[in-house]
Amino acid sequence: MTKRPVLFVLFDGVQSLDVTGPLEVFAGADRFGGGGGGTYPISTASLDGGPVRSHSGLRLLPDRTLADADRPHTLVVPGGEGTRRPDPRLIDWLREHAPRADRLVSVCTGALLLAEAGLLDGHRVTTHWIACDHLARCYPTVDVDPDPIFVRDGSLSTSAGVTAGIDLALALVEEDMGRDAALTVARHLVVFLRRPGNQAQFSAQLSAQTARRAPLRDLQQWITEHPEGDLSVEALAARARLSPRHFARAFQADTGTTPGRYVDRVRLEHARRLLEETTDGVEEVARASGYGTPEGMRRAFVKAMGTAPAEYRRRFHAPVRPAPRAPQSTH
Repeated sequence: MTKRPVLFVLFDGVQSLDVTGPLEVFAGADRFGGGGGGTYPISTASLDGGPVRSHSGLRLLPDRTLADADRPHTLVVPGGEGTRRPDPRLIDWLREHAPRADRLVSVCTGALLLAEAGLLDGHRVTTHWIACDHLARCYPTVDVDPDPIFVRDGSLSTSAGVTAGIDLALALVEEDMGRDAALTVARHLVVFLRRPGNQAQFSAQLSAQTARRAPLRDLQQWITEHPEGDLSVEALAARARLSPRHFARAFQADTGTTPGRYVDRVRLEHARRLLEETTDGVEEVARASGYGTPEGMRRAFVKAMGTAPAEYRRRFHAPVRPAPRAPQSTH
């Protein structure tokens, strides 16, 4: 197996999970991925080689200085509070050395460091949702997409907030070592499979605001628990004891989205989970998710995910392991 050295850049104010999450994925690929180990020699480096303090207070001890670091195959630039006012020496080092890596990766607001170094110009990228407007405003030559959990643009990969770095690292392991290796690592780390890069940063429940009014909050939860139900505006309005017109206005005012869009996202997420976690047939998944027919579900998947349900399942379904057999009685 080809060696692909991975270098993590450390600095004061780094988000520790931006480092340890992807690092554990690459280390797990060596340990569990079936490549015999040694695929991902991992190292960490800071400007002076001394300990850095993450913004949560955790101290991290780098292996070496950035000046002494060998050229990596994959250079990972994490985010954190330290990206707000970075050391100019760090930006200079990135500007000079980052283009030499075969793969350049940012996690969360690490994209701000790459943008300051001029490395994102003309590229489609993402970052933590809270920093997307800032990134787009301050670096107008960068094409910022605030929705996906990660974006691959040639040898450049950028990811959204914190745990999205794990999803991106798993995608890179799949590229290098194959789907089975990535799924094996995901199972060992007990993470929720591998989310596709075009999955939104927010679930339907998180992307919509929580309604201020208790009846609408309760209705949001009910929709999530009953995607197969009658979720028309008229039916939901009756459940909320409002007229359809008043309900539609109140729901959008409280949540920032229309009832129809909210229902669409809930149903898509429910279908996606069933395709990932179960062996239910496509027709059964469509019915359980409120689509009625496989064709209705297919149209929704192609529009939102860019792929059909069957292809989505092929890529992201976890193999179901048989339950352990009970020990045979000797009597």
